[in-house]
Order: sequence, then structure tokens, then C-alpha cells
Amino acid sequence: MEEDLFQLRQLPVVKFRRTGESARSEDDTASGEHEVQIEGVRAGLEAVELDDGAAVPKEFANPTDDTFMVEDAVEAIGFGKFQWKLSVLTGLAWMADAMEMMILSILAPQLHCEWRLPSWQVALLTSVVFVGMMSSSTLWGNISDQYGRKTGLKISVLWTLYYGILSAFAPVYSWILVLRGLVGFGIGGVPQSVTLYAEFLPMKARAKCILLIEVFWAIGTVFEVVLAVFVMPSLGWRWLLILSAVPLLLFAVLCFWLPESARYDVLSGNQEKAIATLKRIATENGAPMPLGKLIISRQEDRGKMRDLFTPHFRWTTLLLWFIWFSNAFSYYGLVLLTTELFQAGDVCSISSWKKAVEAKCSLACEYLSEEDYMDLLWTTLSEFPGVLVTLWIIDRLGRKKTMALCFVIFSLCSLLLFICVGRNMLTLLLFIARAFISGGFQAAYVYTPEGQS
Repeated sequence: MEEDLFQLRQLPVVKFRRTGESARSEDDTASGEHEVQIEGVRAGLEAVELDDGAAVPKEFANPTDDTFMVEDAVEAIGFGKFQWKLSVLTGLAWMADAMEMMILSILAPQLHCEWRLPSWQVALLTSVVFVGMMSSSTLWGNISDQYGRKTGLKISVLWTLYYGILSAFAPVYSWILVLRGLVGFGIGGVPQSVTLYAEFLPMKARAKCILLIEVFWAIGTVFEVVLAVFVMPSLGWRWLLILSAVPLLLFAVLCFWLPESARYDVLSGNQEKAIATLKRIATENGAPMPLGKLIISRQEDRGKMRDLFTPHFRWTTLLLWFIWFSNAFSYYGLVLLTTELFQAGDVCSISSWKKAVEAKCSLACEYLSEEDYMDLLWTTLSEFPGVLVTLWIIDRLGRKKTMALCFVIFSLCSLLLFICVGRNMLTLLLFIARAFISGGFQAAYVYTPEGQS
């Protein structure tokens, strides 16, 4: 009967979980094997191997009194239309995050010239954003654990949107310093989008999808530079800040579609809402729901900060902290240094070197030229091959070797910046260095949850 057949998709292996009572002989107990008799199903069935998408007889389905967890349902439903939509929406938040960070390399030299800021105030304007991110990341994680992934993400995005637009109207330096710090505070919660995204991904697609979502980061950085090329000469930095908030505004409008994490709903005791979310995903993907009752997966006690320094996790924790510090220091350092190197001009020229020294001793400055913006765009485009190369080699070399390779090539290109090079060679070295440090950064996103699991 056609009614007795269903399509099993995305699962190369059929698994059974037996929860009912059955009689077991002593011989069965000794051998560790026994048969489960299901009414209407003949005994002694031989093991069969199923091709992807092959029709499976109903007797192979989970019994109606079986149980499944959210993770089982996500694996059974597989990757489909719902995940593609979620990828775009999550990527929109990630794109906005990249734009708010990339704008620092453009805003700093502009305000340095327009407001005649000393170098330490320009540096503080950049640093306060990272201080805000550092101080808020744990808070946003706690909010998401207590009130839901979607709730934490929406609040952080609305927070960033509000203060991002408000900073465009800052009348003096002190105001923009505080407002950009509050923007950084909100940015600390945007990575919750990756947490929510990962909880809807089947295991075999998780690593590649998280890497592919980083493409939106590259799109965001490139879009910010292109926006600056057209906006800065005519409208100025205030309009650049306002227009840079457009992806955040789009996310705020579209997030009504975003579902709450089914895993969070189950852990919060809201099984009905979790079932509704899973049914919605199955319907959009055109895949069947697992049969049985949804149960809560066994949860260990929530860890504490001090658990990271127990003998079992201490070394792993310190290494991961060093990896993330090195990635962040190298990536953002290179991004912020790029405009400084371009403005320095031909460092091989003695006259240019004297000019640079004189500029450091005064409030003199130079606005970014059209050539500076175009070279900045070229170096920013390097993030696309960086992510793609990482995506190609991460499963071939492994996570650790991929990060090591990226760090080595980045270091070599950075060291070559110390020697006398022309403008074209400078741009090429920055292109290669940024491509590989960007790839190493993305590899860390994949390695970190696996290294702590």
C-alpha cells in the first residue's frame, strides 16, 4: 500500500529505540541479543542497506510509543528550504556586524581630520567598541539562556540599531565615544545568531554551513567600503553611519519569521511549541517528522566559569583563549592598519618618511583619497577567497592544521610589510595576509565547539 510507505531523507542509517516491555530468555541475556516482536511484522528480517531517498516499509519506522529528541528530529528532517531562509536571515545580522566593525577603519581618519583629534583620542574611539563587546558578550549569553536565543538576538540587534543611528548625530567627541561604546555593547550579542543557526542544522552540514555564513561577513565588509566610496565625498560620515545600519533594520523587520530554538523550548518545558517549530521545519523542507514522543535530552549540570580551569579543561581553555586573542588581534589590527599604511604613501621615499614624522608631531592629517578607498576595497575582497580556501581545506587538513597554515602565511606576509615595498606590492601583501587571517578566524569558529565537547 502506498499509504504504508514514507520517504526517509537525509538519514543514511535507520535507528531504533525500544522503550516497551518484552520477555527476554536467559540465553538472550547472556548473548546480549534478543528479538523485538512487533504486531503485524514478520520476525527474522534481514539487515538491508537503504539508498538515499529510497522508500522504506512502514515496519521499519519507529514504533508509535517510541521517543525522540530535538537533535534526532533535526537530523531526520535534514537540510532544506527552511535552513536556506535561516541562513540568509542570520547572515543579514552577521553582515551588519561586519559593517559596524569595518566602519572603524574609515571613521577614525575622517574624525581625526574633521575634529582635529590627537592620535590617542582616535585610538580610544576604536578601542571603546571592543571594550563594549568584551563587557557584554557574557551578558548576552546569559540572556539567551534564560529568555531564549531569539529574544537575546532581537534585543541586541535593536540595541545596536538604535545607538548606531544615534551616534550619527553626535555633536562632539565625548558623545560619539559613549555612543560607539554602546554600539559595541550591542554587537557583543550578535554572535547569538550563530548559536541559533547551529541548533537548526543537521550534524553533517554544520561545519560547512557555519563557514558559509561567514561569507555574509565578507559581503558586509565589502559593502561598507563601497558605501563609503559613494557616501563619504558627498554626504559625509554621519550619513555613512545611518546607511550602515540598514542591514540591522532589515533584520529587525524580518525577524518575525525567525522561530525560537526548539532545543531551548524543550529545555524550558514548552514541548508543544518545540513540536510546532519542528513540524513547521518539516513542512517547509518537505520531510517527515519522526514518529513518537518528544523528550528532553539528558542534560548535565550547567557549568561555571571556574570549571574551565579544572585539570580536564585548563589546557584546552588557555589554548582556545590564545587562539581567539591571536585571531582578533591580527585580523582587526590588520584592518585598522590598512588605512594607516595607505595614507603613509611611499615609505621608500625619504621625503615621505620625513613628512610622516612631522605629521605625528602635530594634528596634521590627510583625508582618505579615492585611491585609498579603491585599494581598501581590493584588500577587503580578499575575505571571499579566504573563506572559500578554508572551506576547501578544513576537512582535508583538519581544523588545527588549517589554523596553523593560515597563521604561518599571514605572519610571512605581515613581516614583508617591514621591508621597502611599492604601493602595488603593499596592496598585494595586505590582500594575502587578510585572506588567510580571515580564513583562520572562521576555522576557529568551527574548532572551538568541537574542542570543548
